[in-house]
Amino acid sequence: MSQQSQRHLLIALLCLAWIVPGLIGHDPWKSDEATTFGVVYEILRGGSWITSSLAGEPFVDEPPLYYLTAAATAWLTSAFLPLHDGARLATGLFMALTFLCCGLASRELNGRGKGAIAALLMLGCFGLVVRSHQIVTDIAPLAGFALGYYAFALAQSQNERALRAGLLLGGALSMVFLSQGTVETFILCLIAGVLPLVSAAWRTRGYARTVGYAALVAVPAIAAWPLALHLQSPMVFDVWVRHDLHTLLTGEGRDVSYYLRVLPWYAWPVWLVCVWTLWIARRQPRQHPDSRPDAQRYSHPYAAPAIALPLTGLAVSVAMLSFASGARDLYALPLLPALALLAVPGISTLRRGAANAWLWFSVMAATFFVVVAWFYWAGLELGVPARLHAHLHRIQPGHAPGFKASAFVFAAGYTVLWFIFLARIKRVAERPVIAWAAGVTVIWGLLNILFLPWIDTGKSYRSTFVGLQQNLPAQYRCVSSRNLGESQRAMLHYVANLTTHREESAARRADCDLLLTQGVAKEESLQPGWRKIWEGARPGDKVERYRLYQRTSSNY
Repeated sequence: MSQQSQRHLLIALLCLAWIVPGLIGHDPWKSDEATTFGVVYEILRGGSWITSSLAGEPFVDEPPLYYLTAAATAWLTSAFLPLHDGARLATGLFMALTFLCCGLASRELNGRGKGAIAALLMLGCFGLVVRSHQIVTDIAPLAGFALGYYAFALAQSQNERALRAGLLLGGALSMVFLSQGTVETFILCLIAGVLPLVSAAWRTRGYARTVGYAALVAVPAIAAWPLALHLQSPMVFDVWVRHDLHTLLTGEGRDVSYYLRVLPWYAWPVWLVCVWTLWIARRQPRQHPDSRPDAQRYSHPYAAPAIALPLTGLAVSVAMLSFASGARDLYALPLLPALALLAVPGISTLRRGAANAWLWFSVMAATFFVVVAWFYWAGLELGVPARLHAHLHRIQPGHAPGFKASAFVFAAGYTVLWFIFLARIKRVAERPVIAWAAGVTVIWGLLNILFLPWIDTGKSYRSTFVGLQQNLPAQYRCVSSRNLGESQRAMLHYVANLTTHREESAARRADCDLLLTQGVAKEESLQPGWRKIWEGARPGDKVERYRLYQRTSSNY
C-alpha cells in the first residue's frame, strides 16, 4: 500500500472513530431527536411513506427522505439493535457521505492531497459534534450541500465533466428538498446562479450544460413527493405548502444577526483559518493560497475557484438563512462545508508561530480532558473520590454505578491510540489540523463511552413513561392530553404504546376519562371533577412535571 493510500485509510478510520460513538446506546432525547424518531416509528408501524405522522396525527414539517432512510436502517438492524439505535445509524451514513463529498470537493478545488484536510476541518467544528450524532432531519441536507459543492467543483471549466457534475448537482438538489424543503433548496439554486457572476471558472458552456442536466434530474424528483402528497391527502398538502411558504416568505421570528453571532463558537476554530485565507489572498495575490497553475488567470484573488465557490456559498447561505423565518443553531449546519472548504487553502500558509500554537493547544487541551474524563469516570462508577461520586449521583439520581468491562476496554483503546498518535505524528503543514481533529475525536469518544448511560438517565423519557403506563387504570376509554409537547407525545407512543387525544387539536379532541398534563413542578391547576392518580418527571428534572388525572364518578 502506498504512503498516500495509508494516509487516506488513517483519515477514514479517524472519521469513523468520530462518527460511531454516540450513535447507539441511548434513547431518543428531547426535543428534536425524540420528535424525529416519533415520525420514524410511525413508518415502522406501517404508516404512510408519503404522509408522515406523529403519534397518530399528520406531521409534514419536512419531506420524508430522512424519515424513510432512518426507518430503513432501523428495520435492517432490528434483529440486534433497538429501533431508535438503528434509526440513528442513518445519521452516521449521511455524515460519512458529508465527509466524503467535502473531501472530494476540496481535492477538485485545491489539488491532490488536500481532500482529507477539508473533512478534518469539518470534523473539528464544535457545532457539528452533538447534532451529527442525533436523529434529526437536518443531517440529510448537510450531506446534500456537501454533494452540491462537489458538483460545483467538478463543473468548473472542464466541459467533459458537465454530465457527471449535472447528475450530482441534480441529486444534491433532490436530497436537500426531499429532506428539508424549499428554503435550503433555493439556497443551492441561488449559489448555482451567482457562481458565474463571481468567477470565470463557471462562466462556460460546460457549466450551462451542468445546470441543464441538474434540472432534468432534480425537477422530476422534487415534484414527485408533493404530487404524491396532494393525491393522497389534499388537506395535508395544503398544510405543508403553508408551512413551507411561511418559512420562506414571512420572516416571522427572523433574527438577521443570529448566524453571525453563533458562528464564532459553532465553527470554531475553522472560521479563524477562513479569515486568514481571505487575508493572505488579498495581501499577497502573487502567493495565492490556491496553488494550482491556473490560479493566476483570474482578475481578482477571490475569483479563484478554491475561494470563489466556498465564499459564495457561505455568503448566500448566511443571507438566506438570516432572512428566513426562525433561527436555530441546527439550521447553521449547511454553513460548515463552505467554511471547511474556504479554510483549506490557508492551512499551508499559516505562520509557523500560529501553527505551533494551534498544535500545542490541541495536544494540551485534549490530553487534559482525557485525564479529566478518567478522573470523573472513577468518581462516577468506582466511587473514588467519594465526594465526586455523591455529587454526580445527585445530578442524575437514577444512574446505577458499577464497573463495565466493555466500556472500559473501548475507552482505554481510544486513550492508548491518542498517546500513540502523539508519539508518531509527522512534521507536516497539516499537523495542527490533524491534531485538532484527533483531539476532538478522542474527547468525544471518551465522553460517549464512559458517560453516555449517566447522561441518558436524565435525558430519556423511558423511566417516566413506563411509570405512567404502570399506573394506568385497568379499564379506561381513552386519554386526553393538555400542553403535551411533540417529543413527549412521540416517546409516550414509543415507550408506553399510548397515543392521546390532544385538547389543542379540534380533530383529535375527545371526552376521555383520563387526562395527562405537562407542566412545571410549582404550578398545578385543574377543574373540579378530577383526581390525580400519578405524577412523574425525568430523573433529576426539578422543573418539568407530568400528571395523570382520572375523572371522578360524579362527572359521568
